[in-house]
Amino acid sequence: MDLPDVQLDAPCTDDQWICQQAYDLTSSRPLANIAQDVVGVGVSVIGLLIFGLVLRWVLHRLIDRLVQRAVHGVLPDRMPRPPVPGEPRRSGPVADSPGFSRRKQRAETMGTLLKSIVTGVVTAIVVTMILSAVGVNIAPIIASAGIIGLAIGFGAQSLVTDFLSGVFMIFEDQYGVGDVVDLGEAIGTVEAVSLRVTRVRAVDGTVWYVRNGEIVRVGNQSQNWARTVLDINVDYGEDLSRVRSVLAEVAHGLWDDEEFQGIILEEPEVWGVQDMTPLGIQIRLVLKTAPMEQWAVAREMRQRIKARFDYEGIEMPHQQWATFHPEPAAPAEEV
Repeated sequence: MDLPDVQLDAPCTDDQWICQQAYDLTSSRPLANIAQDVVGVGVSVIGLLIFGLVLRWVLHRLIDRLVQRAVHGVLPDRMPRPPVPGEPRRSGPVADSPGFSRRKQRAETMGTLLKSIVTGVVTAIVVTMILSAVGVNIAPIIASAGIIGLAIGFGAQSLVTDFLSGVFMIFEDQYGVGDVVDLGEAIGTVEAVSLRVTRVRAVDGTVWYVRNGEIVRVGNQSQNWARTVLDINVDYGEDLSRVRSVLAEVAHGLWDDEEFQGIILEEPEVWGVQDMTPLGIQIRLVLKTAPMEQWAVAREMRQRIKARFDYEGIEMPHQQWATFHPEPAAPAEEV
């Protein structure tokens, strides 16, 4: 009775195609196993690397499209963008407006953050799959990674706080590069914003590096609009109605000046007497301006008010010093 030929110890399994081809060509079991280990694993690793690169490229392209969509808005270009409260009307392109620039900066920052997260996640997944492909047991690695991550989370709580604060700061658009902010001890212009540190340059040139987790409150002097507040001191002997009229005329002269069109957003207002001090009476004048323009408007207003007060003969209070010269003592009479 003829028995069918049965190969009890097959060199390759059904799913090892490369091993089977090498064994058919060489009829050598060791060479077939080497070919499966080298060529098969190598092809798998290269395939995983290509898959990771393609996946990363596709996700980055999607993020770029989302960033562009966030920058330009969801409405078509032929439809006008609604005005931002406090933003001056402009006749030029929309891309020149402060609101557009700020929205673009915020969208690009978020795009960079999302790209970094995507790159990290894809890299971790591909490296884990490659280790599994080469025969490494990844279960202990995953468990160890979880333990290490937990230990790092407890040991670097300040770093995690900085990153979380940076993420929320970017999402909420609390401030951006170019804004003038008050972060407590650090007051100045923001030069760089990252997830961990904010760099601020003060007026005197000092560069402050502030950790995002240490920022308790933020005073932003550059968002949407600003206000110039001037407290003008006049002498008690002046006619306050006349002074208010003169201040209103000077402010409206700046409001009508072509050089300040689009910088002063609303008609100036003279609020009236703000305080009465031993040195004089304070009258408050306010002008609503574009962001970052309040200081230039204040300097110009002070110069114009001084010139107008000199012309009108309005006295501003000033300290007066009295010098006493004692008379020389009379000579003593001779006895």
